[in-house]
Amino acid sequence: MERIGILGGTFDPPHLGHLIIANEVLHAHELDEIWFMPNQEPPHKKKTNVVKDGDRVNMLTCAIEGHPHFKIESIELERKGPSYTYETMKILKENHRDKQFYFIIGADMIEYLPKWRNIAELVEIVQFIGVKRPLYRTESPYPILYSDVPEMAISSSLIRDRIKENKTIRYLVPDSVRHYIKENHLYGS
Repeated sequence: MERIGILGGTFDPPHLGHLIIANEVLHAHELDEIWFMPNQEPPHKKKTNVVKDGDRVNMLTCAIEGHPHFKIESIELERKGPSYTYETMKILKENHRDKQFYFIIGADMIEYLPKWRNIAELVEIVQFIGVKRPLYRTESPYPILYSDVPEMAISSSLIRDRIKENKTIRYLVPDSVRHYIKENHLYGS
């Protein structure tokens, strides 16, 4: 059975922190692939609506290009309304019965798990992998595997702010993403 890691997010824009998390988890847990899954409407945070979904997918395509174990899963973009993990994973599990799914979450989400919709049912169909971060508790009443990842304070909001302030984003995003942002005048570039 193939072991697939799911890394969800807005990826608005995707950055090196996303890629490092994906690569570290892939190797630490001996997964076969990591599927990057852009959200339609994340229930826990506001989408910026600054860029179109197609641009987010194109930037992700640029970011993961050349990595043989990274791919994009666009299931949540094809559905309207909030992107609840339980509904998404139920569909993925039905469509891919030959795969075992691992859902990658940050330490901030570990604390929030008890508030996730249908969490009791979700842990029956997916294994969580929590990415450790300082200052966050990792104890949980739910079964979680853990992964140590080099600490980086890179966020999509930092990148958007730097672009607005006409500051460099070199080495925060892959060059291909940086060029895509510039060529398509995203985030006020």
